[in-house]
Amino acid sequence: MAASRPTPARKVLDRLSLPERTYVADALRTETVGGVLLLLAAVTALIWANVPALHSSYESVSDFHFGPEALGLNLSVAHWAADGLLAIFFFVAGIELKRELVAGDLRDPKAAVLPVVAALCGMAVPALVYTLTNVGGGSLVGWAVPTATDIAFALAVLAVIGTSLPSALRAFLLTLAVVDDLFAILIIAIFFTDGLDFAALGGAFAGLALFWLLLRKGVRGWYVYVPLAVVVWGLMYNSGVHATIAGVAMGLMLRCTRNEGEEHSPGERVEHLVRPLSAGLAVPLFALFSAGVTVSGGALGKVFTQPETLGVMLGLVVGKAVGIFGGTWLTARFTRASLSEDLVWPDVLAVSSLAGIGFTVSLLIGELAFEGDPALTDGVKAAVLTGSLIAALLATVLLKLRNAKYQALWAEEHRDEDLDGIPDIYEQDDPAYHLRMAEIYERKAAEHRRLAEVAGGASDGDDGPA
Repeated sequence: MAASRPTPARKVLDRLSLPERTYVADALRTETVGGVLLLLAAVTALIWANVPALHSSYESVSDFHFGPEALGLNLSVAHWAADGLLAIFFFVAGIELKRELVAGDLRDPKAAVLPVVAALCGMAVPALVYTLTNVGGGSLVGWAVPTATDIAFALAVLAVIGTSLPSALRAFLLTLAVVDDLFAILIIAIFFTDGLDFAALGGAFAGLALFWLLLRKGVRGWYVYVPLAVVVWGLMYNSGVHATIAGVAMGLMLRCTRNEGEEHSPGERVEHLVRPLSAGLAVPLFALFSAGVTVSGGALGKVFTQPETLGVMLGLVVGKAVGIFGGTWLTARFTRASLSEDLVWPDVLAVSSLAGIGFTVSLLIGELAFEGDPALTDGVKAAVLTGSLIAALLATVLLKLRNAKYQALWAEEHRDEDLDGIPDIYEQDDPAYHLRMAEIYERKAAEHRRLAEVAGGASDGDDGPA
């Protein structure tokens, strides 16, 4: 009996398959553009809120109320941005999560272990850091603020400092953020729901059931789903459950697998349409009306002296890096997996540090946790901004130390000598590829022989100077 071939050891952060790399590249391209807009919106908010001549107008616009009061939706502009526009962001997050569960890395339990454990550790350790910082003197209600990673902001930083980062590390960051978003959604749903209006909640569930039924029946048309989504969102808001949960629920209902003859699944089509709206409008507008905190020497000093703000800042900078790096190392250690030979552990630490950029969801949780205390809310927002900036600077230093290696890996991933549109690294097991390459090299060899003969003929006829 022939000996069975041993199963090869699984690699942590190994090279992606070609379809997965293509999907990741497309998703990251949109998120990166959105991240740049997010950064611009945050800077605009800070300027608008801190220039004395403009400060009052920022407050006036943020506090301006509109909407049907009879439906309980007469909200401020800032409130609409946080509860309304972010529902679009979480709708896209729901589609991303569904895709990862049915078609991406999370569909394979063995492959899902790494991002799930890394994300859990990357949320548990910041929460622990915050709690330890506040035991005995501060408020513990803000434990969840430093637990979230802002993928758009992180990718905007990568667009500037890490253009050659290998696709495996980028995909790790993206998948990690998807799982991170899932747990952030659960935190919001469980810990930031006060009183429940069961009639409104029942209406929201009935609307979601209708949404699911229409999808299963194959009904198409935005004019059907958009009004229904707005009704579900309004009912969820009035139920006492955070309204963004409605967006996640509807995103998870979309089919993200392709039927025979389909070029794209319904989830992929909708995500392609809605993601630019989320990244280019919803999230930047939320940032514009959430990041406008008054910055002064005293306010920045409190970030490092007040237990709540110090806990948030340390949670993002230290907790995220230690948690994600530790979770990844533990996964490799106890599943007998090994790190890809193209990477070293400092690469994982650099990406883990980058995950300390917690902006959108951290700001949202900060507002929910310290609702009713405007001074502390602004202090926590300043801590989120400060911690995110420090995490970005730390990641920049760590990534730049390995930039030459990343550039070599990037060049290898994209090399396409046979010009067939598929990187050569993905065709090493294809005999046709090697035959094409042999033909290319034979043509090159023939051309060099001809040039050698021409050069030799010229040399034979050269008698030197007279």
